[in-house]
Amino acid sequence: MTLSHQRFLAVAAATLACTGAAWAQQQEVPVPPAIQAMARTVAAELAARCPVVDASDVAAFADCRAALYGSNTLRANMPAVLLWGRQNPNPKVTLRQTNLTQFSPDTWTHLYAPLFMFNGKHKVEWVAEERKFVVRLEAAFRNRLPPGQFPYPFWHEEAKWSAYENANGWLLWVDPVSTRIQAAQFTRRADNPLLQEVQSVKHEFKGDWMWTDSAGRTQPAVTLFDGLYRPENPYLRALDRQYRDLALQLRESQCSSCHVPNNPDKSSRLVLLSTPAHAAGEIDRLIKSVKEDRMPMDENRISYALTPENKQWLLESAEAFRSTVQSARSWETQAARGAQPVAWQPAVAGTQTEVSK
Repeated sequence: MTLSHQRFLAVAAATLACTGAAWAQQQEVPVPPAIQAMARTVAAELAARCPVVDASDVAAFADCRAALYGSNTLRANMPAVLLWGRQNPNPKVTLRQTNLTQFSPDTWTHLYAPLFMFNGKHKVEWVAEERKFVVRLEAAFRNRLPPGQFPYPFWHEEAKWSAYENANGWLLWVDPVSTRIQAAQFTRRADNPLLQEVQSVKHEFKGDWMWTDSAGRTQPAVTLFDGLYRPENPYLRALDRQYRDLALQLRESQCSSCHVPNNPDKSSRLVLLSTPAHAAGEIDRLIKSVKEDRMPMDENRISYALTPENKQWLLESAEAFRSTVQSARSWETQAARGAQPVAWQPAVAGTQTEVSK
């Protein structure tokens, strides 16, 4: 972005802050060339890497996942935390008033964004009520993938599953100053028709966010780093074991009753810890919150400190899981560069988590 564009955005933001909401609702704000260019590139990349195909095409889904997890314009224009969810059924409800889930960019681009397909058609406009630009993209949802390819059973709530199945668009909310995508939503109220006929699928929700399928495999497979890490990654077994340890400590500390997809506390900004992939994306924030006694919370949404013993056990399990996540990612980076040695050796104790064979 050029210096002139930066100055334009800074002036626009200052003007909005000074003149208030009444002015913002009456004026049209021109879309800066930098945001137009970003939207155009994102739309083209999504259409090329995640094109509209049959909603049951697992191979196309895998290709889309691999492409979106790597370096691309969408990923490069996201902040440290992205808000994600469906558009509120009430068109008068603002983004701030809508319950959304917080994700790290890696988690969202790995688990959620690839569930959609795109044709490249889009438009950008200013939304005065939100004081943001919105990129509207035509999209379709892969509703007929195997259940284990969804990050959790979206069908736990009929209205949510219906909203996903009948989605025909995406909304990318762009901050006018940073020009980054602050929030993303899927919608069934886009102006365009459905990109393909929806063949509805009925799934049974048995109350578990993770389950074992008929072949004895843990599901959802996508949350076990399937397709993200190589099968020969030596840290996979430790990741599984240490997440189980962490999940146990989360239950003991009353965290699992809140950080789950059905959002029992109706948090406006939900954080999910219900699977290994979700926990890996939030592990730094989890550790920070526990150290600062900002979680868990009681029934009145007031944070309280854990007992010294529970705090110690939770932090130990969280830090062990984080260390192994970092080691698994480092191994993948080296393997991708062709530098990973054939004979893997455990790390020196005290520097990285040792993986049992």
